[in-house]
Amino acid sequence: MLTQLNRLSLEIDGRYASEKELKPFKSYLDSLELRMSLYKKVQAHADEIIYRTEEKMKAMDRNLFINSAGDFTQTWKKDIVMLLRYAAASMLFNDGDRLREGLLLWHKTIAKSYSFDRTCNTTFKVMPEVISEFFSPEEAALFRPILSVNGVVLG
Repeated sequence: MLTQLNRLSLEIDGRYASEKELKPFKSYLDSLELRMSLYKKVQAHADEIIYRTEEKMKAMDRNLFINSAGDFTQTWKKDIVMLLRYAAASMLFNDGDRLREGLLLWHKTIAKSYSFDRTCNTTFKVMPEVISEFFSPEEAALFRPILSVNGVVLG
């Protein structure tokens, strides 16, 4: 939403915005209460979500967190905490562009250089399943597209 607001402010310089240009903001405001509630739930359950995601991933493949340098589970946890926080903020502000153009493209470079890409890909296949355990179908449907962006960029 912040990116859209910035873009709109440049596009309408010297004129009033049209009804069509304002429509996304009405939609955003209509979903704001749900977004704020979900943001707080992600914050409250982040540790559990990460733990359950890790456990499911290890059940799939015990070597998923091993590369030539050794076990990188702790690095993955640190990174996924940051990615989950940014994903929650992106959902709250309805601003996937900022997430994709900023953090994810930077993190993709890191993931490739350390051979984390298979783990990243698996993370964002498993995590949407895990969030379904914590959130209502409506909340999960709102959060899944953000996790999907993470998976596409990082996987």
